[in-house]
Amino acid sequence: MKREADAFVRLLQIMNDLREKCPWDKKQTMQSLRHLTIEEVYELTDAIFDNNSDEVKKELGDILLHIVFYAKIGSETNDFDIADVIDSICEKLIHRHPHIYGEVTVKDEEEVKANWEKLKLKEGKKSVLEGVPKSLPSMIKAIRVQDKARGVGFDWDNAEQVWEKVKEELNELKTEVDNKTNKAEDELGDLLFSIINYARFLGINPEDALEKTNKKFIKRFQYLETESAKDGKKMGEMTLEEMDVYWNRAKSL
Repeated sequence: MKREADAFVRLLQIMNDLREKCPWDKKQTMQSLRHLTIEEVYELTDAIFDNNSDEVKKELGDILLHIVFYAKIGSETNDFDIADVIDSICEKLIHRHPHIYGEVTVKDEEEVKANWEKLKLKEGKKSVLEGVPKSLPSMIKAIRVQDKARGVGFDWDNAEQVWEKVKEELNELKTEVDNKTNKAEDELGDLLFSIINYARFLGINPEDALEKTNKKFIKRFQYLETESAKDGKKMGEMTLEEMDVYWNRAKSL
């Protein structure tokens, strides 16, 4: 643990130096850092998705720097410091894991998650959904909402039930579209929510699944662009049939 402790102390010392001597670092506030922190988290998710351990290490370092930066700003206003941040998460982890630090017994991961949500309600939260950030991207928010509802027993019994719900929502969307009503948006939202729910029952993260499809589409479309250009053709001037030739070729690679 000494190596880890020494490395962390070194980072704190560097942060102190930067905050005191660097014009850019001296100027930063929690508000100015917020969008940069969000960007760093997305860069971490890219590195994890690409299974690039070197980049994961670098991005974790960037996020750790942001944590230390926020704590440094907090210490300057006497609101909190890095020790308070660490102590707070340690106390929460101990309290939320009575099966490790207490006498509670659990049989599997699902019981751990259920106990976690029940403990949060005992801590004064009025809803198990309070912990879902309002600014989360909609798909990730749907996943978290469904997970938390499941933690207190509000869930389907099996995947087949969810699949039937998906088909029901698809039919309702088609009806609204065919009838040209103003409810198509609502029904599309219901359908997407049901598909995300079905993915959860299949053990598939829909965010990961969609990102894989995004990457696949980008790769094939860029192949279409580069290969058609080699043949002297221009995007925007080709017919769909002409583009399909390159697209199908890209699919076979």
